[in-house]
Amino acid sequence: MFFPMFIGGLIGYQLGRFPGLLIGAVAGVVLAQYLRNRLRAKLTDLQSTFIEPMFSVMGSLCKADGVVTRDEIQVAESFFTRFRLSEQQRAMAKAAFNRGKSADFDLDQEVARFRRISGGQPLLLQLFLQVQVSAVSADGAVHPQEHAMLVRVARGLGLSELQVEQLEAMLRGAHSGGQAGSTRASTSQQLADAYKVLGVDPAINDADLKKAYRKLMSENHPDKLAGRGMPESMRELAEEKTREITHAYDIVTEARKSAS
Repeated sequence: MFFPMFIGGLIGYQLGRFPGLLIGAVAGVVLAQYLRNRLRAKLTDLQSTFIEPMFSVMGSLCKADGVVTRDEIQVAESFFTRFRLSEQQRAMAKAAFNRGKSADFDLDQEVARFRRISGGQPLLLQLFLQVQVSAVSADGAVHPQEHAMLVRVARGLGLSELQVEQLEAMLRGAHSGGQAGSTRASTSQQLADAYKVLGVDPAINDADLKKAYRKLMSENHPDKLAGRGMPESMRELAEEKTREITHAYDIVTEARKSAS
């Protein structure tokens, strides 16, 4: 508040000495408040614009295996809190989710709509896909019909099937009860998933494995993503992703230690 007042006062003083200083200071405060309100309104409108495609696609995906489970509904509702939705936005999200479950819902059109309003920003596209995978894997598994639709959504966003598989592997790791830093023995599936999360071949050497892990952590660090425009309401999703990346790295390094 002081800085706009100072600048406005300085300009006013140059134009009208002391009276100009007072008028300029007041004008600076009013302008700063106006710009803050405009920015706040713009961010609210942007979030509301994302709600429709986000939750309608979620509803369609949850219905892919023929039934929407209570777990899937609870996960969908948990995003209301995580995204800090207002009561009006929650009502909008519920209506969108139900619309997505309808037989005449056009999934491809809605995905294309999100890609358009997001400006094709990779960060927002990846977070959108992460939300969808989280919703359909609420019961601890992604069914074949759900996977096929997730791949369809990913391709509509301009992403790959590999990115779907990496996110599915992350969610399996989360549902298995593993936590970052865990040293308990890994099953063959957990180890395979860990390599998939890290996006590396099991034959990779230790040095290149560490480089790949550090690169992945750097690309997905919440602070770096925030600097690139990630909404604060999505920070928790980014933090979850980095935890699962670290958990995958721990599984691989522990398995290698045990085998040596």
